[in-house]
Amino acid sequence: MMNDKMNDLGRMIPPVASPEARARALSLAMQAFDEAENTSATTQGTDRHRRQSSIINRLWSPVMNRKFLAGSALATLLVVPAAAFLTLQLTRDGLPVDTTGQQIEVAGKDALKDAKTKELLSAKPDVSAEKPLLPDASGRMAADADAQSSVDAVVSESEVDTLGKKAEAGEAADADAAMPGIVAEGAAGIARNRQAAPSPVVGAEALVGGTVMRTMPSTMPGDIVIPQEENRDRFTSADTNPVKSVATDPVSTFSADVDTASYSFVRKSLMAGQMPDPDSVRVEEMINYFPYNWPGPDSKDEPFKATVTVLPTPWNAGTRLMHVGIKGYDVAATTAPRANLVFLIDVSGSMDEPDKLPLLKGAFRLLVEKLKPEDTVSIVTYAGNAGTVLEPTAIKDKAKILAAIDTLQPGGSTAGAQGLEAAYDLAERAFVKGGVNRIMLATDGDFNVGPSSDDELKTMIETKRKSGIFLSVLGFGRGNYNDALMQTLAQNGNGTATYIDTMAEAQKSLVEEAGSSLFPIAKDVKFQVEFNPQQVAEYRLIGYETRALKREDFNNDKVDAGDIGSGHRVTAIYEITPKGSPAVLNDDLRYGTAPVAQQAEPAEKSGELGFLKIRYKKPDSNTSNLITTPVTEANAVPTLQQAGQDIRFSLAVAAFGQKLRGTDAVSAYAYGSILDLAAGARGEDPYGYRGEFLNLVRLARSLGGE
Repeated sequence: MMNDKMNDLGRMIPPVASPEARARALSLAMQAFDEAENTSATTQGTDRHRRQSSIINRLWSPVMNRKFLAGSALATLLVVPAAAFLTLQLTRDGLPVDTTGQQIEVAGKDALKDAKTKELLSAKPDVSAEKPLLPDASGRMAADADAQSSVDAVVSESEVDTLGKKAEAGEAADADAAMPGIVAEGAAGIARNRQAAPSPVVGAEALVGGTVMRTMPSTMPGDIVIPQEENRDRFTSADTNPVKSVATDPVSTFSADVDTASYSFVRKSLMAGQMPDPDSVRVEEMINYFPYNWPGPDSKDEPFKATVTVLPTPWNAGTRLMHVGIKGYDVAATTAPRANLVFLIDVSGSMDEPDKLPLLKGAFRLLVEKLKPEDTVSIVTYAGNAGTVLEPTAIKDKAKILAAIDTLQPGGSTAGAQGLEAAYDLAERAFVKGGVNRIMLATDGDFNVGPSSDDELKTMIETKRKSGIFLSVLGFGRGNYNDALMQTLAQNGNGTATYIDTMAEAQKSLVEEAGSSLFPIAKDVKFQVEFNPQQVAEYRLIGYETRALKREDFNNDKVDAGDIGSGHRVTAIYEITPKGSPAVLNDDLRYGTAPVAQQAEPAEKSGELGFLKIRYKKPDSNTSNLITTPVTEANAVPTLQQAGQDIRFSLAVAAFGQKLRGTDAVSAYAYGSILDLAAGARGEDPYGYRGEFLNLVRLARSLGGE
């Protein structure tokens, strides 16, 4: 029997190779020769965590050990050439290649089709027809038809065992059935090696047939390089506040900022193993993310109270810090006004990600559970065209509201401006006089249909807010997040900007802090500090770069500023340089102002370090009120340890934010020092926010190579 087969094989005439095959073989040989010449000095082994010989053993052993192949010359003749071909591919490129010339790594053991395995081994790449993988509407890398067929050709490791069992049972197994098992074992082995020791080269990921496929640029000369997925996150670029001389610029003016979006985005970046974009770091939002126990006002007649502390700077021995903590009046839930809320939800194609629309739906479900029975909710969606999903509905009909949220599905482009108009129309129809009328926009920020410039949208929001309808923004996702636009909308809509990256963040922002998010106690809140040149030579405001105001804006009631909600906490920190300190950076002026000693200064003010002024309007008023606080040595503590835990922890957050932004003032202050400062001021931490912060500092220290 065996001799007959051998004789038959000996009489077979090999087929004549086509001109195309000859040309391709010659090209491959030339490329292999050039590559061998270029790498002739390379040491043995591979950087892919396993020597190539071990991969060949993994391909060879499972097949040759099967009973149906043991001692079979026919099997040897069939398998050896195939194994040699696969060895050439592995040696040359490191991984099996698909028909587009791209290397494929299989992460996982999901069974795929074996019918096209021969295509993987015999396909002739047509360079002229090659198409790179491009991102689809959701931002993932999607394969074209040719690449998909190559992916389908990879078979699972389990099929090797299936073939072996059939052979042991005496069933016939021809060469075509044996070959998929070889490929599967090789691919699965490589996948296991990758999982055990990930390669430093990370490519784009696509979910194909339930298996994560990671495409990587081929090392073959002349191959088309796959474009990396574009990161289209957009942030407002603002230079870090400079050190200013009190002699020439003694007054600092800025708007309140109670947003927390920056902290959540920084956290998501670090948890993904990436240092955040410096422009995404707004130090004041990171500081204000945490609850602090600043003393609050006694009544709502004066909506907030300021607490000022002067203390040594932990990162600069030649300066001091002026720490200002503001606590807003906390409105009791039983006395909170009725709420008329419109959920304006982005359901465009870009929202089809696990951390976008599904997370958004869960967040709004939490908020609905928090509202009172007499409050109303409406839902407007936008994708291509705006549509009303739910007319104004009382919370007592909660099941109807939750069912409407559950029906939301992604798809289409993003008619953001059109959606805003529809949302404002609904809010006006259900307007509650004396209550809370607010649109809650939930999106990744991609407004690409209709009026899309920031200025046009800003004008729309400014016009609508005069009617008493405010706008808050909930941001979701990465890679397409338009933070710059979200800030513009929230700031001009008398609302807040929050970034939701987890359900825990949704719980914090929409449930635990619902009062401060929904119920304003003061609007157009502005701060102004005048420093005494007899005591202070220089100052630097930490954060608030995007909230800076002109000096004259402070007393101009037409100038918009930030709002403060029920129980909100606002923290502002100045680094000040005392007169005569060796840390002074600016020289005295040769010309211009008279020396400080010659300036007339009332005796009762000479001991002041500065003078704090806060201007605000009540929610239903267009006329501002003024609160003033002098800052003296009576506000000072001699050592850092004598400051309260909340102050010290806020300073650790301030240092961390500045370091992430690349601020020169803290360049020498190590992450380890920040960690020690925060750990020593962690306190009770009932919700674990501060413990999470410690972990973020550790991540940044590791990623930064400290």
